[in-house]
Amino acid sequence: MPGSAERLTCFKAYDVRGRIGVEFGPGIAARIGAAFARVVGAGPVVLGQDCRASSPAIADAVAAALVAAGADVLDLGLSGTEEVYFATGHLGAVGGIMVTASHNPADYNGLKLVGQGAAPLSSPEFAAIRAGAEGGVMLPVAVAGTRHDRRDTRRAYVAKVAGFVQPQSLRPLHILVNAGNGAAGPTFDAITADLARQGAPLRFTRIHHAPDPAFPQGVPNPLLAENQPATSRAVIAAGADFGVAWDGDFDRCFLFDATGAFVAGEYLVGLLAEVFLAKEAGAVIIHDPRVIWNTQDVVGRAGGRTMAARTGHAFLKQALRDTGAVYGGEMSAHHYFRDFMSCDSGMIPWLLV
Repeated sequence: MPGSAERLTCFKAYDVRGRIGVEFGPGIAARIGAAFARVVGAGPVVLGQDCRASSPAIADAVAAALVAAGADVLDLGLSGTEEVYFATGHLGAVGGIMVTASHNPADYNGLKLVGQGAAPLSSPEFAAIRAGAEGGVMLPVAVAGTRHDRRDTRRAYVAKVAGFVQPQSLRPLHILVNAGNGAAGPTFDAITADLARQGAPLRFTRIHHAPDPAFPQGVPNPLLAENQPATSRAVIAAGADFGVAWDGDFDRCFLFDATGAFVAGEYLVGLLAEVFLAKEAGAVIIHDPRVIWNTQDVVGRAGGRTMAARTGHAFLKQALRDTGAVYGGEMSAHHYFRDFMSCDSGMIPWLLV
């Protein structure tokens, strides 16, 4: 009822997630969507969803609430979190919402929320959305919005990602990829088709590639030690040059070398820092406070400057925006790029490597 209040435990530090039917579901998602529209203001809102069984119903509830609040919904359908980030900037939307629980168990879901230009929401904005969602049902506006199919935005996203390299200059490589039956497969296929069209001499072996809400291989979280042998063994069996594995919404990627060994996140941060400092001498590199010695050593020797930021994607993104840093990385495998709206991507890192 209007005026009533309910404490929602699905709100975390900077996003929303919870167990379906216990902490989160379509009804709560609708209330969050309505509150989001009122906080970010009138205008188009990008909406994406991962492949979880609960995601379509939650996306429908969010879309209906946004439309009732007067927002035009730009619907990407099945997509990755970074595609929502990209489309929010590319389409000039006032904000973006991704329906995902990323690497959480299959019976969880949630929302990742960004503002205009894919900027992280400020603490007061996030608090206002929470207060609006907890405060009860909000009445619809006089003029409702419309839901639009914008899956065509993927073409522009693919061009952006592929633009981080010169496909024709890449050396021949055989790469093993493990999508974990999450959302990565279709987007990866679109990227690699474009790379092939441009003459990239890359060959891929795919495992667990099709999105499957049952997650038959377990929840896609390659950071867990028990989930790493599947990719490691497949790299060795395929004789691949290296391996890549993604989490459920593929905003994180994890690498394995040619021996099948897992590459710890802090070393990938150093490697990518070197890549960007070779292009932009003296640039700032952001890192989380768990990744210090290796990153500072590598960046210092490459002539760059390091700056630590609070752990968490909202804080790293804001640090990149505040400093103009070219790149930022966390040991958890989130990698942020100034030329990708200062947002994290799970597709750009393996391509740069």
